[in-house]
Amino acid sequence: MKTGLLPVARLIPTFAGLVLLAGCLTVPETGRRELVLVSAQQEMQLGLSAFQKMKQDTPINHDPAINALVQRVGRRIASVANLPGAQWEFVVFESKEANAFCLPGGKVGIYTGILPLTKDEAGLATVIGHEVSHAVARHGAERMSESLLLQTGGSLLGASLSHADPRTQVLVQTAYGLGTQLGRELPHSRAQESEADHIGLIYMARAGYDPAAAVAFWQRFAEYTGTHGGNNTPTFLRTHPLDSVRIQQIQQWMPEAKANYRPQ
Repeated sequence: MKTGLLPVARLIPTFAGLVLLAGCLTVPETGRRELVLVSAQQEMQLGLSAFQKMKQDTPINHDPAINALVQRVGRRIASVANLPGAQWEFVVFESKEANAFCLPGGKVGIYTGILPLTKDEAGLATVIGHEVSHAVARHGAERMSESLLLQTGGSLLGASLSHADPRTQVLVQTAYGLGTQLGRELPHSRAQESEADHIGLIYMARAGYDPAAAVAFWQRFAEYTGTHGGNNTPTFLRTHPLDSVRIQQIQQWMPEAKANYRPQ
């Protein structure tokens, strides 16, 4: 059994070293170091393809007033966002879901269900700033890279257990799956959401929107999620931080955002 384990064990540090050399990037604004193994071109192509399919499969809202509002706010946020090669496009989708997204390449989708919560331009700037920040920080590519590494880790673990009792293999692989999800994937997802809040706050301020409006938006959103069962999931199972935590963090970042505020 030791003979079977040794080659795998030797591969792990070598693989890890190559990965670290290949894909360490720095997130704009926050300065966090992240591991990205997907090229910007690959990531952008995935985003463009996914957005095209989204436009084919989901009803699009054509209300002139709503679209003019989204275009106006979106362009102002885009003008201060650090996203090289972006092909900016802002589309309003008909959906009751209170949500929005930004795919790699600058493809932004706003669901009509979130508009009653944004209320005005500054509220919408909070949402668009947050979503654009995900693309700027390359969070999607980081998640794909992390998934690749975790799958590789699982494969290496499986190879090292190839001669073990089948019941032991199942137990260890199950523990690995739960451990990576609860110990890495979900906490990392929450950290990315917080980082997008942070960068988005700076972007909305630079675009001329009072960052204090972000607190008001998240307070409205917290009330909405509270009435729609959004607070029933335990914190350790969440992909997003609690709304109360987000509000507290935004208040902590407010001095930095105010220093970037450029009223228009």
